[in-house]
Amino acid sequence: MALLLKPSSSLTQTLSSSYSSTPLSTNPNFSAISYPSFHGHGGKQPKLLLSKGAAIQSNTISSSNHHQMVGFLLLFQEFGFNEKEIEGLLERNPVLAYASPKSLRNRLLSLKSVGLVEFAIWRLITRHPDILTAEELDGFLDLVRERLEGIEPRKLERVLIGMEPGFLMGFAEKVELLVEHGVPEEKLGDFINSISLRVFCGREAEEIERLMVFFKQFDFSLILRRPLLLNLDLDTQIIPRIQVFQEELGGEEEAVKILLRKLPRILSYSAEHFQDQIEFWRSIGLSEGEIFKIFLVYPGVVGVSKERKLKPRVEFLKECGLNANDIYRFLSKAPLFLSLSFEDNLSKKLGFLVKLGYKRRTRELAFAMGAVTRTSCENMQLVIGVFLSYGLSTEDVFAMSNRHPQVLQYNHSSLEKKMEYLIEEMGREIGELLAFPAFLGYKLERIKRRYEVKKEARGEGMSLNKLLSVSTETFLKKKSSREEAFELYEVNKV
Repeated sequence: MALLLKPSSSLTQTLSSSYSSTPLSTNPNFSAISYPSFHGHGGKQPKLLLSKGAAIQSNTISSSNHHQMVGFLLLFQEFGFNEKEIEGLLERNPVLAYASPKSLRNRLLSLKSVGLVEFAIWRLITRHPDILTAEELDGFLDLVRERLEGIEPRKLERVLIGMEPGFLMGFAEKVELLVEHGVPEEKLGDFINSISLRVFCGREAEEIERLMVFFKQFDFSLILRRPLLLNLDLDTQIIPRIQVFQEELGGEEEAVKILLRKLPRILSYSAEHFQDQIEFWRSIGLSEGEIFKIFLVYPGVVGVSKERKLKPRVEFLKECGLNANDIYRFLSKAPLFLSLSFEDNLSKKLGFLVKLGYKRRTRELAFAMGAVTRTSCENMQLVIGVFLSYGLSTEDVFAMSNRHPQVLQYNHSSLEKKMEYLIEEMGREIGELLAFPAFLGYKLERIKRRYEVKKEARGEGMSLNKLLSVSTETFLKKKSSREEAFELYEVNKV
């Protein structure tokens, strides 16, 4: 389809005055250009129809100027601009009228080459028309195209819209610093994609280098796993936050490194936030060493809301009769209790436990709640169903879980296979689990291997506890007189 362009009088006058005031000699690149099809042209050369009312009246406009204007109009129409929008671009950035269509086209194509779609380019130029003429942008776009593959176009658009082109000066130097200090070239695009380009571009190269050197000396894996740390200020954010763990809680440097490796984003929280959390745990009677160990076991506790979760959960444990030492031991084993949803998780598990026979506000209920934090509500319900299907009563399940709370957190499918082996292969009664529920916590392979080794020598009535609970070394060394006699018999038989 041919492109019909009828520029308005105001747009023609804007262009006419721009071109007539500038001699052709100052515009050496005003040459004819080709018009590749971006959309809707079907590959045909677009036609230009000028209305009589819009005809150029000025005698000072040469034929070359006229072609320059035509090229300008056609170029922007190809990218979706209408005449009113083109006029607005010229009013806000008059230098566009003096730029060659060829240079403008190259810039538009360059923007497209880094992943910006035509609508995004239209939106970008409408808000920031000097993007088309800013020389600082050339190096930035070349670097993005050649070395930063995978960077999100939307991220690029936000940066180009929100920043003056001058801020992009030195971008290549800053990127090179990242590579020099250990960011792999093949991961450069993903790394840049993960940080704030606004912060990165606005920061001096010296600041970036100080950050990279610090993390190389402390633990560079943190910056690789959490590039967003590069958005933080070294002196006012990163160092004070690390110092809280070292000075307030007495954490040694290596222990602090382990903590941060587990959850690098912990550094996103302010030093004041850390101190507030520490004061809360101190208020319930925990020592600095105990607080640090809880953080070490479960760094995510730092992000748990004190008012919505920490206070109510600790109060629940206190109501169940746990003191500060009990709470520390409980949280060391079941830290997820502090962060799980009450409505979608804990309240349902609490209901299951009460139905089994646990009494409210008891230590037994608290420790059972700690055990079931490691499993889903669905699996817990299926586990109880498996027990009942093998003839155990709810009282039996309560007795087993009270003795060994972990039975409620085991995978229901694995649990069923062990119970089947106990009855079918070992010929034991299901009731034996009441005396030794920990049997269900051992791997089935271990149970089979040990049973096969011992059954010939000791018969099938051996203690489940003695069969499984001793160490492998003790198991292999320990031999009864009956086993020795059996081995002697086997040798003599040969």
